[in-house]
Amino acid sequence: MQLQNYVINYFDVSKNKQYNIEVRVWIEGTDGAFLGIGKIWLLENIRKTGSITNAAKEMKMAYRQAWQLVEEMNQRAEKPLVEKLLGGKGGGGAQLTEAGERAITVFYEVEKRIKEFARKETQNLKF
Repeated sequence: MQLQNYVINYFDVSKNKQYNIEVRVWIEGTDGAFLGIGKIWLLENIRKTGSITNAAKEMKMAYRQAWQLVEEMNQRAEKPLVEKLLGGKGGGGAQLTEAGERAITVFYEVEKRIKEFARKETQNLKF
C-alpha cells in the first residue's frame, strides 16, 4: 500500500514541475568585466576592515589578487573606488571613496531589478 501511494505522489508532483531562472550579474566596460559580485564583496570587506590586506584575508584571497582587483576597478571607473591611506600610528589602510560606495549601491539595485524580472518570468515557464 505504501509503495502505491509513493508512485501516485511521484506522478502527481511530476505533472506540476516548477522552474527557476537563475542569473548572475556583472557590469562590463569596453575593456571587459568591471564589477561582479566578487568585486562587490571585496569592496564591502574593504569598507568593513579598512584594509585591502584584511579584506583579502576575510575572503581567503591572496593580497596580490585583491590589490590587482582594486587597481583594475580604480583604472576602469570614472573615479577611483578605493583610496589608500598613508601610514602613521595605525599603519595606513584603505577606504572606499564616494564612487566606491555608489558602485555597491548601484550594483545591488541593478541586480535586484534583474532578479525580480527573472522571478516574474519564471511564472511563465511551461515545458
